[in-house]
Parts: sequence; structure tokens; C-alpha cells
Amino acid sequence: MKITASHTNPDNSRNADAIIFQYRSAANKMIETVIFLLVTVFPLILHDSYYDILETKYCFYTLCILILSGAMLLLAFYMAGIHRKSLPGVPAKALLSRLHPGSWKKNFCAADAMVLGFWLTAVISTLQSRFPYEAFWGNEGRYSGLFLLTLYVVSYFLISRFWFLNGRLFDVFLASGMILCLFGITDYFQMDILHFRKDSPASMASFTSTLGNINTYTAYVGMLLGLSAALFALEKNLKKSIWYYACFIVSLTAIILGRSDNAYLSLAAVFIFLPFVLFSDKKGRWKYLFLVTTFFTALKMIRIADVRFADRTFGLFGLFQVISNLKVLSVLAPVLWVLTVTLGFYCWKHPKKETLKKHRTITYTYIWAALILTAFLLICLLLFDANKSGQEEKYAALGSYLIFNDRWGSGRGYIWKKSLWLYSHLTPMGKLFGCGPDTFGCLVSQTILLQMQNDTGMFFDNAHNSFLQYLVTIGLLGLAFYLLFLGASFVRLFRNRTRSPYIAGALLAVICYVSQSLVNLDLPIVTPVMWLLISMGMAGSTPTGHPHPVSSPVCPSPGKAIPESSNRHNKRR
Repeated sequence: MKITASHTNPDNSRNADAIIFQYRSAANKMIETVIFLLVTVFPLILHDSYYDILETKYCFYTLCILILSGAMLLLAFYMAGIHRKSLPGVPAKALLSRLHPGSWKKNFCAADAMVLGFWLTAVISTLQSRFPYEAFWGNEGRYSGLFLLTLYVVSYFLISRFWFLNGRLFDVFLASGMILCLFGITDYFQMDILHFRKDSPASMASFTSTLGNINTYTAYVGMLLGLSAALFALEKNLKKSIWYYACFIVSLTAIILGRSDNAYLSLAAVFIFLPFVLFSDKKGRWKYLFLVTTFFTALKMIRIADVRFADRTFGLFGLFQVISNLKVLSVLAPVLWVLTVTLGFYCWKHPKKETLKKHRTITYTYIWAALILTAFLLICLLLFDANKSGQEEKYAALGSYLIFNDRWGSGRGYIWKKSLWLYSHLTPMGKLFGCGPDTFGCLVSQTILLQMQNDTGMFFDNAHNSFLQYLVTIGLLGLAFYLLFLGASFVRLFRNRTRSPYIAGALLAVICYVSQSLVNLDLPIVTPVMWLLISMGMAGSTPTGHPHPVSSPVCPSPGKAIPESSNRHNKRR
């Protein structure tokens, strides 16, 4: 909305700029405070060991977002009061339209539309559910009902619209993450620094650090791994690069020692995605080789530690054990270090930036994409042969990964098939909107509970696949909006990755989380951090989200005029 001629008094314009600056500055500080709490206190907070970890983190997160939402609303009312006193001739609507330079309509992107569609679908799903109370609160599941989904969406818009990208908070996120990684590493060596296993060590074997279940822990560490890898690969400052590389080593060690097969998906996401960003110049290719070499070296060193302290560790298993036992690894790691040092020396001797021409960059990208597609097709071929040939024994240790049956993935094969069966028996309305957010367990209890207990001896209250979970609980429409939201966000972050390394870091961190969602469940222990990172990345991708405005040269009270030079400064922001 344009301010008409009667409202264009120079004093009014300057006072309006003062009000706008004060509002956006105060909003930014409040959001930064909440982000700081969510990346420091939230991952580390505990109450009664692991017994109430879900409830503790859920309450902390919801309290943070509710306080932030209320504070933002009160701030808006406060600034509206100042507006009425200082600018009686300017309509409030004209002032509000300038809170975000440009306009909300102009900055509204596809991801915003998709996340609103996702939320509206969740609302309809809750209203038409047979379990409306449980669908709203998620109290019969993992507290991921409409209430928590609403807080995710609210936090997304508050952070992406009113926060200015500040890389220091990403560094703080990594720093606090290193603490919980170190707890996890020491748990692998059964040091029990937190003293959570002294009463019931056997039952606590699958819990670690300050995040509980090893799958939940691995999902969080996967985001740390993705963020630190991207920042190390893209950072040009030497001191910062050393810090990010140290974070990468710690998070890499932690995710390997996490004893969860989910780690393979995050590692695959890191090493598949990075070439699309790094292969445009020789230094990027060197850093990628550096990271690959570090991975194989870490595996070898962990294997040595496993042998040396065999009586104190849980021991590697699965693919990590297979790879670390390969004799060729003793040769491969040194060879890779020779290649890394050689290429690094070449980059040092020829420091002039060598950026590939556009057509060559596209060629490298196509070649890498072709290699990934070929690898994917080979995996599909192996899966087909393992499940249809009837020669399961020839796949030896890989059989547990390639042969899909009810026991696959600790019972995931069974619950995935039952999830599809449950979805197929929903009403047409249920197929569109699901049975209600986080009411999977309620649906199971009323349909296949006895059969499930007879077949497995267990009760699954979750599909153990985020996408299947949304399909059953929020329906095909809800799943479609969620996938479109992720896709639109990824595209926007990727296109704006050159604005700041933190945008690419947030993108890769979220990709690592989403990759694990294929075999994991969304919990208010980790999922809030995924929404936080995607919101922070989107904030940096908006026209006013970067760079971070530290302060205004002059910020008088709204009743006083702002000097012309300062007024121009604020308009540029």
C-alpha cells in the first residue's frame, strides 16, 4: 500500500522509519534469543535421565515458541500505540506494509504457500478425525499433533520473515552439538559420564548422550555433520575452516559410533550433495577429496580403537564394520592422503582462483548426476535380485539390508506394509486428509492391534517412516504439501547458496535429516531443529535477510526526526 500525498510529510516519513526500525530490531533480538535457547539449552536439557526426555524437550520447545509468539504480538500492539501517538495522520496499514521492505506479497514464495497448505490440511484432518482430541495434542503418539505442527509453521514464518541471518548462531549450534557428540562418543566407550546407566545398564544400551534413542541421536548428529561439512567446504577464512573441520571430525566420529544404521543415509546425503556445489573450482574439488579421505581415515582409526579397547566398547556393526574390516582400507587411506596433499600443494602453488566456465561446470554436474543415477540403478538391481532370485545366501552380510521382509530394519518391513494396508482401508475422505495428526497408534489400536501383537509381540504407534506416517495421519494431500514444501525450500536455498555459506549449510543439514526420515520418525526431540534450520536458511534467502544489521547509526525516539543520512541507511536495509 502506498502512502498518499497527505501522508508524505518528511517528519512523518522519518518517524515512520524510526518506528519500523525499532520494531524490526526488537523483533530480531527476541528471535535471536529464542534461537540461541533452541540451539544450546534445547538439545542438552534433561530432567529425569531418559525417562521423560520426550516430555521435557517438548515442553521446553513449546514454551519457547509460545513466549516468542506472544512477545511478537505484544510488540506489535506496543508499536501500534506509538504509531497512533507519533503519526496520527498515517494509516496503520500503510506503516505495517513497510515492516518488511518490498511487501509480504512480493516476498511470499512457493515454500510459504506449501507450508500453509500443509497446515490447513492438518487442520482439516484434525476436524474430521475420529480422534480429534488426540489429533490436536498428539498425546497418544509422540506429541506431534496439530498443536505442535502449528508451532512449527508459526516459528517458520516468524524466523524467515523477521530474523536477519547471523552466522554466529550457526557456530553456537555447532559448539553445543560438539558437547552432545562428546557425550555420545564417551557412551560408546561405556564411560557413562552422565551416570544414566548405573541403575539399568542393559535397558539403556540403545540410549545415548542427551537425546535418548540412538536413532534420534543419529538424526541430530546428521544435521551437525551436514552443516559442518558444507561450512568447511565453502568457508574461505582459514581459522573458521579449521573450526568447521574439527566439528566435522567430531560429528563424523559421533555418527559412526552412534550404532544406528540411519547414519548411512546422512553420510550418503553429504557426499552426494557436496559435488554439486564444490566441483566448479579446484579448491572445491580438493576440499571434497579432503572430506572423503577424512571419512576413510576415521573408519580406520575407530577400527584400531575397537581392537585396542575391545572390552570397553560396544563395537561397530553393519556396513561400518564391513568397511572397517576391509584390508584394502589400510592402503586406501594413505593413498587418499597422498592425493589430498598433492592436490592441496598444487592449489597452494597456484592460488589464482580457477573457476570453471559455465558449460564445463554443467558438464561436471551432469557427469556426477549420471554416476549417482548409475549407482542408484545398481542398488535397485541388487534389491531386485536379492528379493526375487531366491539365492539369499550369496549376499552374506549385506542380506539384512538387501532382502526385504517383515524383519527388515528391526520390524520396519512389517510396519511399512501394515501402514500401506491401513491407508488402503481408509475412507475416501481419510485417504485425502488421513486419520488425524499423530493418531497412528489410535488407528492401530482399533484395527490390527491383536494381529500385530501375535505377529511381532510389539505395538507400533508410529510408521517409522516420516512420509508413510504423514500419508496415514494427514493423508495424501498433507504428504503432497509437505514434500512440495521441502522441495520448494531446497530449490530456494540452493539458488541463494552463494549469498552465504550458512544457507548452503542449512540446506545440507536439512537434507541429512530428511534422508533419515525414510527410516525414522519425527519427534519433538529433533524435528524442531530441522524446522529451525530450514527457517534460518529461508531467512537468509529473502531480500532483507542478509546481511545481518548490527545496529543503526542513529535511532532516536519515534517522536524525533531521523537525520537524512540515517534515513537513507534504513531504506537500504
